[in-house]
Amino acid sequence: MLQDIAAFPSSSRLLAGRTVLQIVPDLQSGGAERAATDVAQALHEAGARALVATTGGRMVSELQAKGGVWLPFPAATKNPVAMALNSLRLARILREERVDIVHARSRACAWVACYAARRAGARFVTTYHSVYGGSSAIKQRYNSIMAAGDAVIANSQFTARHIAALYPEAAERLVVIARGVDLRAFSPNAVEPARVERARAAWGVAPHHRVVLLPARLAARKGHLVLIEAAARLVAEGLADVRFVCVGDAPNPGFRASVAAEIARAGLAGLVLTPGYCADMPAAYLAAAVAVAPSITPEAFGRVAVEAQALGAPVVVSDCGAAVETVLAPPQAPAAEATGWRVAPGDAAALALAIRAALELRPSERDALTARARRHVQAHFSIDRMCAATLEVYERLIA
Repeated sequence: MLQDIAAFPSSSRLLAGRTVLQIVPDLQSGGAERAATDVAQALHEAGARALVATTGGRMVSELQAKGGVWLPFPAATKNPVAMALNSLRLARILREERVDIVHARSRACAWVACYAARRAGARFVTTYHSVYGGSSAIKQRYNSIMAAGDAVIANSQFTARHIAALYPEAAERLVVIARGVDLRAFSPNAVEPARVERARAAWGVAPHHRVVLLPARLAARKGHLVLIEAAARLVAEGLADVRFVCVGDAPNPGFRASVAAEIARAGLAGLVLTPGYCADMPAAYLAAAVAVAPSITPEAFGRVAVEAQALGAPVVVSDCGAAVETVLAPPQAPAAEATGWRVAPGDAAALALAIRAALELRPSERDALTARARRHVQAHFSIDRMCAATLEVYERLIA
């Protein structure tokens, strides 16, 4: 039975003095890492101890500033022997730290955490931050650990339907908690103009250039090659004052080289930019005329779309996965109620048309669109809503 408990805030009274350990491969960047940090802060504010077992990363200092405790742990390994040893090591930690709940946010971590939690007598929670394929019996077995939690959290209705279809036995333990955005930080009023200027300067963008922003790590599934093709179409049509900026880590050197080669082949050097990781995403969205998320495979949630809408950047996303939940657009919603554009995944021509439509909005049309978009995010995707619902799950398990 699918449940959405996000509308029922937790008082968190049962969590005071309790210990919750989240385990995630690293704290570099991404939705799982951000959620772990946000929930750690909520636990700290509720009077609980918030441990995060991870290899580390650039977000460790933020975790600690928010009251979380970094527990250095080789959580990123996928080596079966190392995972087995990690399970024994984690069980010992759970007993020593008197951990009540273990919350795993990836598959390898979940295998380690599940057995450790059972040995130590702790409750076990999982969150699906991605929709896992399961193209073979072996893969489905590997993925099945994410459906083995005492509570199984799906980050969208789309993800929940996927889990229920593959693992119907998990349906009674399944809850839907949409990813949350910090509306205090992701607010136009919270970003000083100097921050926006610094972002644009870091990208090498001139003051008169409009920016089409793709904020995602360089990975084939994120649609960078589709954007490059769309950019080539727009430039060929005479669009001259736009720069296409792809910010994000490039973990795969091979794909990074493919992106560079495609930019060169299309004659877009200096027009399509890949400046790397951006530490100030609120400023990046405010620097953008349009934000795009042209994923070629379904997104389990789609954080980019929500963050962009919160900051008032018109957004174009691929019409697959959870996009129907995060971006309102025809035919689901009338044009007058739309909060962005959804286009067929992999369709560069459709992406180019939507980008042009967003760039050609009159000021009054843009203002109306962005106001609708921010109301949509405030109603469904706030960080307070997400954290309250997650803490409610914890409370139910220890009540």
